[in-house]
Formats: sequence, C-alpha cells, structure tokens
Amino acid sequence: MTLLIRGGTVVTHDETYRADVLCVDGQIAAVGPDLEVPAGAEIIDAAGQYVMPGGIDPHTHMQLPFMGTVASEDFYTGTAAGLAGGTTTIIDFVIPSPGQSLMEAFETWRGWADKAAADYAFHVAITWWDDSVREDMGTLVREHGVNSFKHFMAYKNAIMATDDILVESFTRCLELGAVPTVHAENGELVYHLQQKLLAQGITGPEAHPLSRPPQVEGEAASRAIRIAGTLGAPIYVVHVSCKDSLDEITYARQQGQAVYGECLAGHLVIDESVYRNKDWDTAAGYVMSPPFRSKAHQDALWKGLQSGNLQTTATDHCCFCAEQKAMGKDDFTKIPNGTAGIEDRMAVLWDEGVNSGRLSLQEFVALTSTNAAKIFNLYPRKGAVRVGADADLVVWDPKGTRTISAKTHHQNIDFNIFEGKTVTGIPRHTISQGKWVWRDGELHAERGAGRYLERPAYPGVYDVLKRRAEVNTPTAVDRD
Repeated sequence: MTLLIRGGTVVTHDETYRADVLCVDGQIAAVGPDLEVPAGAEIIDAAGQYVMPGGIDPHTHMQLPFMGTVASEDFYTGTAAGLAGGTTTIIDFVIPSPGQSLMEAFETWRGWADKAAADYAFHVAITWWDDSVREDMGTLVREHGVNSFKHFMAYKNAIMATDDILVESFTRCLELGAVPTVHAENGELVYHLQQKLLAQGITGPEAHPLSRPPQVEGEAASRAIRIAGTLGAPIYVVHVSCKDSLDEITYARQQGQAVYGECLAGHLVIDESVYRNKDWDTAAGYVMSPPFRSKAHQDALWKGLQSGNLQTTATDHCCFCAEQKAMGKDDFTKIPNGTAGIEDRMAVLWDEGVNSGRLSLQEFVALTSTNAAKIFNLYPRKGAVRVGADADLVVWDPKGTRTISAKTHHQNIDFNIFEGKTVTGIPRHTISQGKWVWRDGELHAERGAGRYLERPAYPGVYDVLKRRAEVNTPTAVDRD
C-alpha cells in the first residue's frame, strides 16, 4: 500500500518543517517538499495541519483480570480506540499471579493480544520471587524482546512486591539490561489507612484518596529510587501523581541517577473533588490508584513535564463499567481500580499543554511518543518521522474541536473521566503500519492487524551503570 501525506508541517521531538511524507509497504519511504505522487497512491491532504509520530501509550491494561473482575476493554477495542485518538502503539502489562510462571502468564497475554488492531509490547510484572522467576526474566529478555519489568509496591495480600523482591529483581534487571519500573505507593500504609477508615464507617469513594495520600506515594518512590541507586540500576516510576514523588525523582536526577518519570493525562487536569460527588456511581468511576490530587499537585506535574524531570505521558487505561464498580458499593476497597483515557490522552495534553503555552510542539511529540520509544528501545522504529521508520503517523488538526463524551467515544466503557470537556486540537487522520485507519471521524481498525514488538535490551548503557555502581559502592576498607 502506498500513501502520500501532502502539504503538512512535520513535527518531531526536535524539528518542525514543511514536508510531504510518503509511506510504502508500512514504512516511511521519503520525507521532503513536493514529493511526486506515485501511481495508485492514496493522498491525504494535510494542508494547515501537523504530521507527527503516532502516539505511544507506555501504560495500558487491556483485558486485565483484577480485583475480582476483568477490565471491560480488550486488546481489539482498546487499540482501536487508541487509533481514533492518534495512539498507534501501546505497551501493556503481563501480570502473573503470585506463584505463577512468568512464561505461562506471558503466553496467556500474547494470546489475548492476537486481536489487537495496533502494535503492542509488554512489560512483565514481578509479583513473587524464586530462582524460576530469575530464569524466566532471562528468557523473556533474550528470546522474547521484553526489556522492562513492573513492580507493584501497593496491593498488599495480592501482587505487592516487597523490598527483598525489589532488590532481587532490580539486580537481575541490571544483569540483563532491562528497565525496572515501579508503581510507587507504600502498600503497608495504604492497607493500614484503609482499615482505619472502614472502622470509622467511611466506606464510599471519598475514602479512596484519604487512604492513599501523597506521602505514601512519595515514600515509596524514595525507597524504590534509593534501592535502584544503591544497586546501580536505572528506574522508571509510573503514573507520578503528586509533588512528593516528583521531588524524589527530581532530586535523584540532580545527583546523576538514571531515573525516569511518567504522568497520566488525567492527573494533569482532574482534581480530587470528583470523589466527593454525591452520586456514588459517578464518584466511583474515578477510583484509580494513585488517586486524583489537588490542583497544587497538578501544577507541580506540569512543571515536571516542562523541566524534563517527567519524560512520558500515559493513561493507565484500565476500564471498569458502572456495574463492575458497584462491587464496592459498601466497601471502597472493593471498587475495581481503573479509568479509561487512551482515546483522549493526546487531545487533552494538546488542549491543556500546547494551547495554554505550557508545552511546545516538539515537547508534545516527545511526551506523547518519542521519549517512550527511546526509554523502552523502540526508537527510531517508533516515535520518529524519518525514512525507514514504521509508518505510524498522526495528522493533527490544531483547530479541530471535539467534546469528549461516553456517548461518542470508542472506548468500551460507560463512563469518561473527561466527560463534557471540549478540546481544541484533534487527530484528523491516523496511519498505522502505512494504513489509513482513522479518517476524519471514521474508524477503520482491523482486528488482529497489530504486531508484537520485540524490544532489545540495553547492554551498552548497563555497562556504564555497572561501572558507576562499582565506583560508588562502599567497601569495608577504611580509606582515612
């Protein structure tokens, strides 16, 4: 298939220039002004619009079995909704049950993902530890192109990784050239606060943020970062929601530590007042972890993006419908944690970031695509507009508008956390693997078209980190 995007302005993480983009057989074949139209090519008129790398969402949970139910969005509906929003690649999570083989879980998720409409990769969670986990990590890195492993510091009595697991797994990641990632919340403190609130008779969604205050996130982020720093490993902190954890990331980066931070579109614009809505179903729809925070924390996150201390944006897309949320009607700790957003992330970030002057065009591309591709070793196949890169592109209309609503979105959920928000700046066209899959409001996603992406490890980077760790590791020798 041949496709020519004509008359647009190309925007990458570091450049903006007028050019046509020619896509042939799923790859970018040429980029330049006034390209000739090949015979039989489809043409997209991009005049007055921006041509950018397709979005990469590095944090989704499609079809996730969690808290006694299964997320309503599967790999087809979720990736199709992403295409409608300009996102052409996701990195989802394989989450083994404690005691379950990592390889068994990986094969299960691979089977579920066969129906994906867009390209995908996997992080794999470490929820327990023994020698088989260590060996499976090696197999996943060397034979299956997994180069990142997730650690939940929350969810006590379920999938929480204790400090001894973090030490073992971070060490193994360093050996393999893989990136350890963490969900930073102190699970012991969360559990304690949950029980305290229930004992006080506070059982509704309003208790959710009270049980997970910013301090529990900041403490966990600090602990994980210091463990990684002591071992000499890098670390990626997912869904940073507050100043407390951002401060820990910022401090560590100032000391030269390899620390990366991700924030969610929702945490940038939605505040904690949503949990006090008098309608239980509405309030419960916003229950996710970490919870939405005050506007002061939102301001801090924007500054984190502007300063470069937060490098990526994501959604933590994990859909549960109202009927599923009702499982926690009498006990907020049983409300399935998760919200949607894969269709809306890029438009919300553009409207609130670029239109407000908080972000430049290049920063928008970096935060929605290129930085994730670089951190997780997909660049320049993804996150780039250059010859040889995958033809995953979005034609962005900076003047187009859309009012976000569950009535019109493509996500398989009966609630939208951005309900009623009108955004200016929308994806007019989305191209995935050189195919025109979103055409000015019409979705042409193909079930099963998505490809599994192998992501090589980072041996060169890790050699440097190992040497740095050796230099900084204290010994028993008295040097005075």
